[in-house]
Amino acid sequence: MATRHFSASSPEDPAELGSGDETFYLEQVTIDDDDDDEYEYEGVELEDDDLTDEGEEDLDQALRTLKLKQGMAVDHAPPPPERPEMQERPEVVDDFIRNFLRKVGLHHTLDSFQREWYALQQEGKLKEEDVGSVPDVYLRNQYLRDEVKVMKEKVEKMEAIANKARSTWDKFRKERDFHKMHHKRVVQEKNKLVTDLKRLKNHYAEYEPTLGAMRKKYEAAMKEKMMMKLERDRLKAKVGALEAQVSQLEAIGSAAELEEVTTRPRPRQTGAMLPRQPRPNPYIGLSEEPRAVEAFSLQTTSSAHAVGVAAVTHHPTKQIIATASDDCSWKMWTVPAGELVMSGEGHTDWLSSIEFHPHGSHLATGSGDCTVKLWDFRTASCSATFSDHTQAVWDVAWHDLGDFLVSASMDHTAKLWDTVAGKCKATFRGHVDSINSVCFQPFSENLCTGSGDKTVSLWDCRTALCIQTFYGHVNAVSSVAFSHRGDRVASTDADGVVKLWDVRKVTEFCQIYAGPHPANHCAFDRTGSILAVASDDGTVKVFNTETAASESLEERAGAHLSDLRGHDEPVQSLCFEPNTNRYIISCSSDASYRVWF
Repeated sequence: MATRHFSASSPEDPAELGSGDETFYLEQVTIDDDDDDEYEYEGVELEDDDLTDEGEEDLDQALRTLKLKQGMAVDHAPPPPERPEMQERPEVVDDFIRNFLRKVGLHHTLDSFQREWYALQQEGKLKEEDVGSVPDVYLRNQYLRDEVKVMKEKVEKMEAIANKARSTWDKFRKERDFHKMHHKRVVQEKNKLVTDLKRLKNHYAEYEPTLGAMRKKYEAAMKEKMMMKLERDRLKAKVGALEAQVSQLEAIGSAAELEEVTTRPRPRQTGAMLPRQPRPNPYIGLSEEPRAVEAFSLQTTSSAHAVGVAAVTHHPTKQIIATASDDCSWKMWTVPAGELVMSGEGHTDWLSSIEFHPHGSHLATGSGDCTVKLWDFRTASCSATFSDHTQAVWDVAWHDLGDFLVSASMDHTAKLWDTVAGKCKATFRGHVDSINSVCFQPFSENLCTGSGDKTVSLWDCRTALCIQTFYGHVNAVSSVAFSHRGDRVASTDADGVVKLWDVRKVTEFCQIYAGPHPANHCAFDRTGSILAVASDDGTVKVFNTETAASESLEERAGAHLSDLRGHDEPVQSLCFEPNTNRYIISCSSDASYRVWF
């Protein structure tokens, strides 16, 4: 029997022994039982420590023990090297199957498995999840526990979401039930209202004929009332004339002279004559304070016509106004009650202007059918029609004596009509564009025209010649108006600019900006210091002309007194109450007229 024994040997060189690092070599010696070695081996007694550590002693421990026995310096044992962590890789599926088949001895099955496995792998029919590793049961359990924990958290979240959704659904269900009940109630109320509406329609249909008949009777009664008032005024004037004639005849003193006077033939009337001298103007010495128009507000709104109202005018003595409309008709209304007094139809096109006779007995209208018509209140009919214009008539104005009427037309002319003779007395030519507005200078024989050629002209009615032209507007002049004193004339244009001209000095008095919308019409009050402008923005702008002409910038800034707002569409015309300036009447394209005071 042979045994293995390891012995350590060291170099005999002293230099090597003296060095710090000593190297020992192990030699393997084989001892046979049949060896004839004469050496006698002695038994060595082992200590208890050696017996306990024999199984655990390693090579380094054996070397240290040998050094101690030989009396050599022993280095402290170095710390054991860190052992690398061993990571066990899981076995893949195909290896697991192979090992299993080899273990149980199924070699033919193993060969068949390998052939089919490699064939499928070459064809690419095996997916990653099919050829993965065989999971370790502990790792699999841990993975499943983690999955269960995640799933529990998700379940808790889903339960919270479900509870929230359940509460939201309950809330929506309650709201749905509430809205259903509300809808049912609304449907019931709607059905009730529909039933009431049908009943009221039937009731209204029964009363409509009666209301129509009563309306016609009322209009007829108002016309008769107005006719009676006019007839009363006419009879009063006639009685006054007769009384004056009787007084004159009584002053003659003799019956022969009385007979001669009564039997003398009357001269044939050939028409009215313009006065040679102007009459005294009662407004020149008028000392009246202007109304506080800045405090005016909307008081009455009346739907006068079915379409836009183009012009409005006030009766000289009565609380009555007249409106002209695009529906080819004119109407008279009481103010401020707004009751219809009279209406007239006869024009074949829209009406552009309307004006009362100075005595209040007639009405003049201008129309797009190129005619001017006179309406007699006593007979409630059209008494005269002037058709010399070749294009639409834009404006009309009465002379203060009431015997002459002037009209402005799109045919670039203005015509003076003798209402007594019923014919044209003079034609004013000179403008190169449509004449949009015309007015008489109070208590004189001069008239003023405003034209689309951006000029304002003064004319002498006796000679039909232009006596002065004012230049300054940069756009078409839409309206002209004289102050009651006759010393100033105001003109407006399509840019919203208002100019005041001094006819005595023949110069521009001041300029007022009422834009940026066009200024359609303007009118003075009795004092001549307040000017109202009808604007295309649906407002009536009121200015103080004396303040507007001031040299102080601050005072000129305060010339704009107020804006009267209420119309829904452009304001086309306006006028002051002529006797007291108590209110302003305005009309608009919104088919209504409004009263401001």
